[in-house]
Amino acid sequence: QEVPDKNKTNGLYFRDGKCRIDYILVYRKSNPQTEKREVFERNIRAEGLQMEKESSLTNSDIIFVKLHAPWEVLGKYAELMNVRMPFRRKIYYLHRRYKFMNRIEKQISRFRGWLPRKPMKLDKETLPDLEENDCYTAPFSQQRIHHFIIHNKDTFFNNATRSRIVHHILQRVKYEEGKNKIGLNRLLSNGSYEAAFPLHEGSYRSKNSIKTHGAENHRHLLYECWASWGVWYKYQPLDLVRRYFGEKIGLYFAWLGWYTGMLFPAAFIGLFVFLYGVTTLNHCQVSKEVCQATDIIMCPICDKYCPFMRLSDSCVYAKVTHLFDNGATVFFAVFMAVWATVFLEFWKRRRAVIAYDWDLIDWEEEEEEIRPQFEAKYSKKERMNPISGKPEPYQAFADKCSRLIVSASGIFFMICVVIAAVFGIVIYRVVTVSTFAAFKWALIRNNSQVATTGTAVCINFCIIMLLNVLYEKVALFLTNLEQPRTESEWENSFTLKMFLFQFVNLNSSTFYIAFFLGRFTGHPGAYLRLINRWRLEECHPSGCLIDLCMQMGIIMVLKQTWNNFMELGYPLIQNWWTRRKLRQEYGTQSKTSFPQWEKDYNLQPMNAYGLFDEYLEMILQFGFTTIFVAAFPLAPLLALLNNIIEIRLDAYKFVTQWRRPLASRAKDIGIWYGILEGIGILSVITNAFVIAVTSDFIPRLVYAYKYGPCAGQGEAGQKCMVGYVNASLSVFLVSDFENRSEPTSNGSEFSGSPLKYCRYRDYRDPPHSPVPYGYTLQFWHVLAARLAFIIVFEHLVFCIKHLISYLIPDLPKDLRDRMRREKYLIQEMMYEAELERLQKERKERKKNGKCYHNEWP
Repeated sequence: QEVPDKNKTNGLYFRDGKCRIDYILVYRKSNPQTEKREVFERNIRAEGLQMEKESSLTNSDIIFVKLHAPWEVLGKYAELMNVRMPFRRKIYYLHRRYKFMNRIEKQISRFRGWLPRKPMKLDKETLPDLEENDCYTAPFSQQRIHHFIIHNKDTFFNNATRSRIVHHILQRVKYEEGKNKIGLNRLLSNGSYEAAFPLHEGSYRSKNSIKTHGAENHRHLLYECWASWGVWYKYQPLDLVRRYFGEKIGLYFAWLGWYTGMLFPAAFIGLFVFLYGVTTLNHCQVSKEVCQATDIIMCPICDKYCPFMRLSDSCVYAKVTHLFDNGATVFFAVFMAVWATVFLEFWKRRRAVIAYDWDLIDWEEEEEEIRPQFEAKYSKKERMNPISGKPEPYQAFADKCSRLIVSASGIFFMICVVIAAVFGIVIYRVVTVSTFAAFKWALIRNNSQVATTGTAVCINFCIIMLLNVLYEKVALFLTNLEQPRTESEWENSFTLKMFLFQFVNLNSSTFYIAFFLGRFTGHPGAYLRLINRWRLEECHPSGCLIDLCMQMGIIMVLKQTWNNFMELGYPLIQNWWTRRKLRQEYGTQSKTSFPQWEKDYNLQPMNAYGLFDEYLEMILQFGFTTIFVAAFPLAPLLALLNNIIEIRLDAYKFVTQWRRPLASRAKDIGIWYGILEGIGILSVITNAFVIAVTSDFIPRLVYAYKYGPCAGQGEAGQKCMVGYVNASLSVFLVSDFENRSEPTSNGSEFSGSPLKYCRYRDYRDPPHSPVPYGYTLQFWHVLAARLAFIIVFEHLVFCIKHLISYLIPDLPKDLRDRMRREKYLIQEMMYEAELERLQKERKERKKNGKCYHNEWP
């Protein structure tokens, strides 16, 4: 029979056009590990796998080994691996209340005919019928094979499952005599093979429209319905992603989509808080008083070159501060703390549904192999494995402790490097503000503090990116130094180190601005100095919140832009350069003439750390969105816009720029969930301190109830804030300046004569009081109110968080019912199979003339 040309040339089949390629191994003929490869390949054939070899069309030294698993091999190992396969279609029994609601929805839908019908949902006619999602599944068994829904043996196991089974076999095939000379991973680590990967299912592009001609393959379908920018507003085809890339990658995109969807209410409320600040700007008494305070002269904010300035010069900054620091800020901080809890609790429910639909509920990870590095290091010491009962390499407790101590010391040293970098930024800010104050350009001279903050943030971002490169190398070195036994132990250890490094690196300067900037500067005439030389930086007359907003806004935008470029731009450039070299070597020959294995080999391999970089980027963003959200309510909106782009960028990268990764399984997002819970707890504490310490919310509240025109009346409106600005400023006698702090200008430009007094932000007594520049009673009232607010806020929010966690069950009720029904049907199938076996045995005994009393009929 003549095989279609398409099967012969598209690189998805053996030369016979019938055996589909399930896995590709790549090696170089010049590699000296020939004997190991020959033994390995001979044992592969002994396991029942079929094999073909092809030379590369672009490099004769490169050899591709094509592997195919026949039905018998797939069935055998599917049973050993407990692969769950469909055996009966699902039938859902709706409660009467649900039926009633369905009838109501049908009536409502009649009146919505003119509206777009669910524009965010994908076209069902375009998506394939993923049968396993509509069926109950059970562990595959060759004895009960007739119970499973098998239309075609060639397609019963999908391509991702086939490649996973082949990979499972390759991990257990010996390449040399010896108890530990086994597995593909060791051959990849010692260079025997250069690469190993499953094939993509053909090209992701087509000359024909998917609407008129349909999808040519699942990769093409994923590109059109998932990785294309034209479907940015639609739901992700998660079942198809899972079928093509496996459960582990499918769970990442499910979590990312869930996180992005949950950002919508947070972004909406954050935008509402910002717009509330915009609409109430002209009615804000504090900003009005600042803008009208032309007669209040502020003391210089730096030594010598900084001039005296009118408080009204801070009018713009006062208005901008009000946009973020207004009456709705406290509500938003509480909302975001509750939002983080709701997000995590409902993700647990969503994960449970996904785990059930993807047959992950009862899945247990297989006993992991020992890492080759661990094996090589401790091969001389062995002990019996209590699970497998086989001898394995053993790491002594003293050796493990000593390595952990060295690793912890390395982590502490790197955190000190971060603190040193922040200290350097502080010195830069202190020195530069005086330099900008004496700058020849009036624009910079008049906005010296803003220029200092902006340049410091940009320099800080560059330092963050440089240190990230260093941290990755240090974390890799320290993790390898610890010698983790298995890959999952290695991954967890590396993840914790990288998260700790990156989190401290990204947020240390933000913590400094939020809680230390302008807090320990002293006061005019008695400034605190760094190493008795540099005067510590003060806040702007409008407060430090504007510095925190600039820090968060610039870092968030720059980092997300850089990450998106590195995720997609870098692989695009690398693949473009590879294609360019091929065109130069082979002229105008089209790349489409190369077989699929050649095209996939020229793509970029998936990151060596798997999904680590993708998760880390989103977890750090989650921290930025929640930890300081009280100071920057627009953070959720920026995160939402970035994630809408991020989903499509990641999808495009997986479908078009990377080799197809192995379809791995996972029950959840792993250690990242615990990190998210930790960030949620930290965000409550930091937001309490931001509101109480960084913003002016508490001082304004104390003034309104205790010192303002409405004192004792229980009111706190705008009319109660009259005189607040004057009450929050202290008086300083200009003649009390230290010699090194005395400004070069005497302030005569304001009144025609040298200034006698200037004002500064603090609650201190005037210079002629019995205790000059001592703290006033209002200072102690504000301090007590701040401490009380922190305690009340934290306890209230934590109580709400725990209450929500208690009220929201981890498993939806309908899911529990579906799980019970599936368990019942699986037991029923097993009983039927056993009954058939016994009846068959009885017929055979009767046929042979044997009969026993009391037989089960």
